[in-house]
Amino acid sequence: MSERVAVVTGGIGGLGTAIVRALAESGRQVVAADLDQDSQRVREFRTAHAGFGDRVGYAVVDVTDFASCAALIQQVEASRGPVAILVNAAGITRDATLRKMDPAQWQAVLRVNLEGAFNMCRQVVESMSEHGFGRIINISSVNGQTGQFGQTNYAASKAGLHGLSMALARELAKKGVTVNSISPGYCRTPMVEAIPAPLREQIISQIPVGRIGEPEDIARAVRFLSEDAAGYITGINLPVNGGAFISF
Repeated sequence: MSERVAVVTGGIGGLGTAIVRALAESGRQVVAADLDQDSQRVREFRTAHAGFGDRVGYAVVDVTDFASCAALIQQVEASRGPVAILVNAAGITRDATLRKMDPAQWQAVLRVNLEGAFNMCRQVVESMSEHGFGRIINISSVNGQTGQFGQTNYAASKAGLHGLSMALARELAKKGVTVNSISPGYCRTPMVEAIPAPLREQIISQIPVGRIGEPEDIARAVRFLSEDAAGYITGINLPVNGGAFISF
């Protein structure tokens, strides 16, 4: 059904923008939701997606605020109809080794990356269940599978996202709602580009396919899991990492 409505949190971020575009190109109505209000980033996003007309929209949300998430979904449902696809792509890092990490760094990452997904999922599960269709896709990370030095907070939040996905998948499976996570490897985003060049080159040298990922690599996986025909896939974690983490 081409007119299904999708919401993408972190929708003007490095991965979020590619996901919004992929869903719009597949015929979805897509609302990119992010924290920015009238910023240069928002204006650039609107300009880049002007060709989609009103098929692509933008809305402000603070995923750490339950009421803000509720208001977003109410706004989208009033203007576009029931939300059928939710992509939780909002995420932050606050890196430090645990012995140097303060509680604020831990709490900030868990609130955005994990609690934010709860806040958003909670707003849509009832409607999706009532309509007998839903696709929830949580953007995890390879570092949630392997851990990473200086990222106990980030790795915990991203591993937690897949735990949330598996449990919620069991709750919603008989309602026609699937819940899956995707674990990107290192991709060409501002977050990864901020890594010092020598370390970034070292990371790339260890990726079997020999290159860093592109946001479109992740967006194609999201598009696949969001399709109506993907209804028999639920509770999985799909690694998209160029072979950087291969396990049995």
